[in-house]
Amino acid sequence: MSNDQLTLEIGWTAPLGATLVDGGVNFAVFSAHATLVELCLFDESGRVEQQRLTLPACTKQVWHGFLPNAEAGLLYGFRVHGPFEPEKGHRFNPNKLLIDPYARDFDHVLTVRETDYGYPVDSGPDSDLELDEQDNAVGMIKSRVVDDTFDWEEDTQPEIPMAESVFYEMHVKGFTRCHPDVPKSLRGTYAGLAHPKAIAHLQRLGVTAVELLPVHTFVDEPTLIADNKANYWGYNSIGFFAPMRRYAAGDDVVAEFKGMVKALHAAGIEIILDVVYNHTAEGDQQGPTLAFRGIDNSVYYHLLPDDPRYYVNHSGCGNTMDAWNPAVLQLVMDSLRYWVETMHIDGFRFDLAPALARGGKGYDPRAPFLAAVRQDPVLTNVKLIAEPWDVGPGGYQLGRFPVGWSEWNGEFRDQVRDFWVTRNATPANLAMCLAGSSELFEHDGKMPQASINFVTAHDGFTLNDLVSYNHKHNEANGQDNTDGDDDNRSFNMGVEGPTDNTEINRLRRRIKRNMIATMLLAQGTPMLLAGDEFGNTQRGNNNGYCQDNELTWLDWKNRDTGLEDFTRRMIALRKEQPNLRRETWLEGKREDDYWRDVIWLNCEGCEKTVEEWNNDNDACFGMRLAPVADECALLVVFNPAETAFDYVMPTGQWQLLEDTAKDTAASTGPIAGGSIREIAKHSLVILRHGESST
Repeated sequence: MSNDQLTLEIGWTAPLGATLVDGGVNFAVFSAHATLVELCLFDESGRVEQQRLTLPACTKQVWHGFLPNAEAGLLYGFRVHGPFEPEKGHRFNPNKLLIDPYARDFDHVLTVRETDYGYPVDSGPDSDLELDEQDNAVGMIKSRVVDDTFDWEEDTQPEIPMAESVFYEMHVKGFTRCHPDVPKSLRGTYAGLAHPKAIAHLQRLGVTAVELLPVHTFVDEPTLIADNKANYWGYNSIGFFAPMRRYAAGDDVVAEFKGMVKALHAAGIEIILDVVYNHTAEGDQQGPTLAFRGIDNSVYYHLLPDDPRYYVNHSGCGNTMDAWNPAVLQLVMDSLRYWVETMHIDGFRFDLAPALARGGKGYDPRAPFLAAVRQDPVLTNVKLIAEPWDVGPGGYQLGRFPVGWSEWNGEFRDQVRDFWVTRNATPANLAMCLAGSSELFEHDGKMPQASINFVTAHDGFTLNDLVSYNHKHNEANGQDNTDGDDDNRSFNMGVEGPTDNTEINRLRRRIKRNMIATMLLAQGTPMLLAGDEFGNTQRGNNNGYCQDNELTWLDWKNRDTGLEDFTRRMIALRKEQPNLRRETWLEGKREDDYWRDVIWLNCEGCEKTVEEWNNDNDACFGMRLAPVADECALLVVFNPAETAFDYVMPTGQWQLLEDTAKDTAASTGPIAGGSIREIAKHSLVILRHGESST
């Protein structure tokens, strides 16, 4: 295709983005307030702008044109003309090359430079009101036309019911970057996660889905770059259709990502993406102009109604995407459908999800975004998980998302930590968590699986550090240890950090087992943080967002194989016992002539009274779950106290399955009802009913 012969035909308004069709490529970009849009074409290096072509038509606020004979691999960007009137919310600047919001791939990883700002940097407090005329095209990332053809062979999405699911939150790079059995050239990449040795660990463990920290193309904040750091977590998206190139072993990042999905599916493992549609990497009025700000700032972002120079900041990251605007809502919905239909993704966890449903009066469960998702025939078949808080007014919306959504349950996290670590929680509060947090989720036809039960996540202490540190140790982040949460509900058991004290280490292992067991014994959907199963540490850093190094990469060489075996056994027990993953709420009602679905027991093996529940000094209790299908009843006895106690076994024959006071798997002969069983301090025991009762 000779560059001096390139001309654009009218083309089509849909789909948005660059679409490879027979005979060429169609380009379409939305902008309600632009006066002209130019398509800029680049050579293979991405540094030479070969031609600018004006998109010849604008139909219903979509600028479009068809480029005959164009092929996959073509590098391009947009220059969008329009008013530069920041006081009115408009920040058009055709001197800035912009990425395509619908781009499937980019030519390199973006490093924001001074020329990427739409105003003269450091020219005073009102510098954002001035137009910067420097051209940024040479170093700006270029959008790439992608051929979505891929041989999926017999790939099918596992479609594992939520009740059967065990989530595993991980970082694509951190999971394999130090994995000794993954080839060095693949470590830390999509291909590394797809490697048989990486997948084998997930299969042995028994998890059903990996929940990946953000893999949408994102940007390192300039402040981090200046401090020789990087955005490790990735919550700073700019390309909602393109996999992050940093995690690719080869040049064809899209095909490599699909290959990872295909390999995980073949192993029966689903892929959940952590997605960040609440804000973008363009930040506030002093941020760079990379895409949305230059395409139509007043449409894509919530601006202050009485002063649209400034941005509403419900995300805490400088701006908030306006999902109430139909064009923005379409972008989000198109992106989600793309990842499901083209990339075969199985579900999404939405970062700061209330921000997507905020209108003029705050969070609204009837917001357009939530309504659109609920009626969408593609998205209703995938897993939808909300992080149910943001930093806006009334930002904590736990339990208020519509039917069809699950939510990260921060109350579960806090109660489990308080019960086992700080020892401040009451048995009644833990019992509510074990029963699926019905006080939060039992409404509108929701099932217990609406509660995503977790004790740790990427943000905060690892499980090991939760029992090893009283205080955060984020000095390496360069913010004088002021960043990260101070409310960790942690306890070091007597020594801050690692120790050779045998008793302290024994107690730490016991408490870790307690928390893993509690999470996997509770109704709802459990989520394990990668590395917690073998005692991974971040040395007390509870905010590793900027630490792309050995601090946050999983340490495979120093695994606690005993804890790993325990975690594997607990996941297996959950899968074996349908009474641990019920799809109806526990109500304490009789299911036959003998069994009630759940009964809460005191130390004498009798049902707890109201007075006993209200006695804060009576921390020990039992939970007996009725048999479901052909499986047996279960009894779990919890003792967070400083002393052991004698427990009177309920009626029937019982078999000990697990005792967290032991470093190895428990095994005993039959234990008769009415007999006395000592429950060690800071421990729980799990027993299976050995014979039918009538």
